[in-house]
Amino acid sequence: MGASKLAVIGTGYVGLTTGACFAHLGHHVICADVDLAKVERLRAGEIPIVEAGLDDVVADAVAAGRLEFVHGSTAAVADADVVFLCVPTPQGEDGSADLSYIEAAAAEIAPSLRPGAVVVNKSTVPVGSTKVVERVLQRDDVAVVSNPEFLREGTAVADFLHPDRVVIGSSDPAAAERVAALYRGIDAPIIVTDPASAETIKYAANGFLAMKISFVNAVAAMCEAVGADVADVVAGIGADRRIGSAFLQPGPGWGGSCFPKDSRALVRIAEDHGYNFSMMRGVIEVNDEQRARVVDKIRQAVGDRGLAGAVVGVLGLTFKAGTDDLRESPALAVIDALRTSGAVVQAYDPTVPPMVADHRATVLRGIDVRASALAALEGADAAVVLTEWPEFASIDLAAVAAVLRGDAVVDARNLLDPAEVRAAGLRYDGIGRR
Repeated sequence: MGASKLAVIGTGYVGLTTGACFAHLGHHVICADVDLAKVERLRAGEIPIVEAGLDDVVADAVAAGRLEFVHGSTAAVADADVVFLCVPTPQGEDGSADLSYIEAAAAEIAPSLRPGAVVVNKSTVPVGSTKVVERVLQRDDVAVVSNPEFLREGTAVADFLHPDRVVIGSSDPAAAERVAALYRGIDAPIIVTDPASAETIKYAANGFLAMKISFVNAVAAMCEAVGADVADVVAGIGADRRIGSAFLQPGPGWGGSCFPKDSRALVRIAEDHGYNFSMMRGVIEVNDEQRARVVDKIRQAVGDRGLAGAVVGVLGLTFKAGTDDLRESPALAVIDALRTSGAVVQAYDPTVPPMVADHRATVLRGIDVRASALAALEGADAAVVLTEWPEFASIDLAAVAAVLRGDAVVDARNLLDPAEVRAAGLRYDGIGRR
């Protein structure tokens, strides 16, 4: 099988990366979106998200004539061999995934699909969603396949082109083979299974990774209680090949667009099928507790004056480094708790300009966003590291000591060297560190 004609519905984080990378592999890709302004920006070469290497991949594919952007999905799917649904699946009030965008997209493209086309669920969807799309399409001549994404924000392009595995779920072996063939040129095992198993793999993978983070945060709390150093503990357990060191970095908790939504959805999916996933409930509870522990550390750092009226200088707003994504950011959860307690928050993040005029303005309301790290710390009673941006690791600690009103540093990412912080005349408190 040579190059295929692909349509990608949705140009968000998953859709744009998927379309650009498939075009990079030699396929002809049309990416469609309902937002005309966004489509026009993409046509002009403007990438709406911070994602390493994505701008180059998009530019090269467009220049080669293999990638284009259109408004609306009808024209995109008319000649497509395979159509990828990459639309949002937001969390409902009950923790379940909202499939309304998937259903609307399927209903819109159904009349325009060519006979023999394959429709692929790329979005993270609950178990049984393949059948939902089949029911909406009402096309016996079109196969529906599950092909979950495993992209990490900040390394999405590398993850797509060098994945640990490609998972394909289908009850139609021929359709599964057609989707698998799209990944030729990528050196990774391809796991072909049934749709329900493929959909479960995605949720289970994210649930397990969230569990590792919650576990190490709980271990960090224990280290503080018994006088151990979590850095040494992690080095010891991470060296075990059965465990591995990935996702064993203590911090303020997990966040972003996937882990919070998927962990709660995993609990809800299990509940809907009669299983009480108490372990996953515990993972979520530990994550909530971790954010509260960070707030307590900041409260202790400002001392007797308490948080009411205290000025807290925050470094980092995004849920992790390498992205501009603020969704479910633990930094914002901590800041919200600080402000509820009466603290004034000054903050800096490399991806958040002081004058925010886009969709992020709402979630940042009430935060004094400043143009540099030192500006955020000026006159603050405590400095708090909440996102692990590399520039914070090399910050001039003498300059930090000079601009702070207080002398406390709360390093919620264990990014700084405690000895160097103390040598600058500052007090240091990390996560699980002596």
